[in-house]
Amino acid sequence: MPPSLPERRDLILAALPLLFAASAGAEALNPAQTMITLPGKIRWKTRPGWPKESVANADLAGSITSPGLYYELIKWYPGYMSAPHSYITDRLCVVVSGIWWVNKGADFDPANCQPVGPGSFVRRVAHTPHYDGVVPDGKEPAVIAICGIGPAGMTYLDPSKPGWRKL
Repeated sequence: MPPSLPERRDLILAALPLLFAASAGAEALNPAQTMITLPGKIRWKTRPGWPKESVANADLAGSITSPGLYYELIKWYPGYMSAPHSYITDRLCVVVSGIWWVNKGADFDPANCQPVGPGSFVRRVAHTPHYDGVVPDGKEPAVIAICGIGPAGMTYLDPSKPGWRKL
């Protein structure tokens, strides 16, 4: 049988000193153990050879070209998409802001992309051709958080063309 209201009150009052004692002994964060990067301090880079404000990357941990876990942010600007490509490892993606437009396959067909909104999860399975970005009438850039195991081994399906498409 659950405790009565007076018994619950007594339990809560008995626990309060323990809660205050635990918080009073808390240490300051050690920046060698807990690294915090505020949004204004994230370093965005346009990919070399790509148009300005087409796509930008921010490496948060690791690298897609190095062995091990990586975590990055990608920012697609309206009117730009990637060319069809694939990776040799899975990529786990969460839309942070904006609307990200995704599609699969080797044939570039942005009219049939699916819009994916903030908070959505997209898993890109290894060796699956796909492309993505933001349609021209998108109201804002889409920011996507991506995690995977490197090296990711990105391959464009048609390496004779640029890795981006202007819509």
